[in-house]
Amino acid sequence: MRRWIAIAAKEVRDALRDRRTLAVMMLTSVLAGPLVLLALSNMLASLEARAERRVVVVDGIEHAPSLRNHFERNTYSVQPAPARWQQLLRESRLGDPVLVVGADFSQKLRDGEFITLQLVSHSANRQAESAVPRVRRLVSSFGAERGNLQLALRGVSPDSLSVLDVDEIDLASARARAARLFGIVPLFVLMAMLYGALGMAIDTTAGERERGSLEPLLGTPVPRSAIVLGKWIAAGGVSLLIAAASVAGFVPTQALLGESMQAMFRFGLREAMLFMLILAPLGLAFSALLLAVAAGARSVREAQAACAVLMLLAGLLPLASVFSDSGESDADLRWPVLAQQVLMSRVLRGDTLQGTDFALPLLACTAIAGLALARVARVYLRPAG
Repeated sequence: MRRWIAIAAKEVRDALRDRRTLAVMMLTSVLAGPLVLLALSNMLASLEARAERRVVVVDGIEHAPSLRNHFERNTYSVQPAPARWQQLLRESRLGDPVLVVGADFSQKLRDGEFITLQLVSHSANRQAESAVPRVRRLVSSFGAERGNLQLALRGVSPDSLSVLDVDEIDLASARARAARLFGIVPLFVLMAMLYGALGMAIDTTAGERERGSLEPLLGTPVPRSAIVLGKWIAAGGVSLLIAAASVAGFVPTQALLGESMQAMFRFGLREAMLFMLILAPLGLAFSALLLAVAAGARSVREAQAACAVLMLLAGLLPLASVFSDSGESDADLRWPVLAQQVLMSRVLRGDTLQGTDFALPLLACTAIAGLALARVARVYLRPAG
């Protein structure tokens, strides 16, 4: 054990030589997550402000006084469309869809003819596109109101046309609904931890080989197993340290969020500890895997290229649940990275985790770490050349 710790301490001291890189990595892990949360909070506040902005932009409202009256009775203010409103929508300089009313609106309404209105937006204009359902519902309520009045004038009860109604019930809790918005949090923590292991793994293997310090280390009477385990402890320790810094950064950020975000995003000491319990096996396993990949490289550049493929695969695995029609399932727990993404999402939703939920990811990570470390030991047992 003393040999493992001595090797690990030596690797950490070597890594601390590049203090600037390590400081940037730590600072990024601590600050980037809270900054993402603050950006989400500002976006949500902006959407809420737009939802409360009861404005309808209409081109040709002078042709429809009854429609204006309906809007105003529903506490909406009517604004005439500005000049060149189509160009403004294309350039995203107009944040509301435009309702186009024809000059024959009042005449068709009096004659009882069918009326078609145009609701113009631009799919690349997110602000205008998000307001389309609201304006459509408002116009539909005007049509329903006029239809009910015509039925009442003919002595027909409007209720007689509808014999069925549907009440929509959402079983998801507020935290479960919010977890969809904060799905980026587990992915961010995962990638921060994995990239934290990347630099250390390359430096302790290909970096030492390139600097010429690996051969003297292998020439010492220290067993190769102790050297491998020491390097693994160093790489895994740095990876978990960065993961802890990233997770801890989310705890105090809640005080800076808006009230609506604070109600949805609950991340305290319990959630932080569960995150670390979920991440620890993966951090150690992935550190071993990066060591195995980088140990066989003859230069730092070759190791970076090989590890980049592994990082790409790790980044793609969490997207499997996003593109899956069936959503999350217990089968996802068989796959490292994806399993951690699923478990952390459940923590954010407030779901209760069972001991069996941790068993499959732990077994998979243990197998990966064992095979990867055996691969590193075989590489170091080869004769130089």
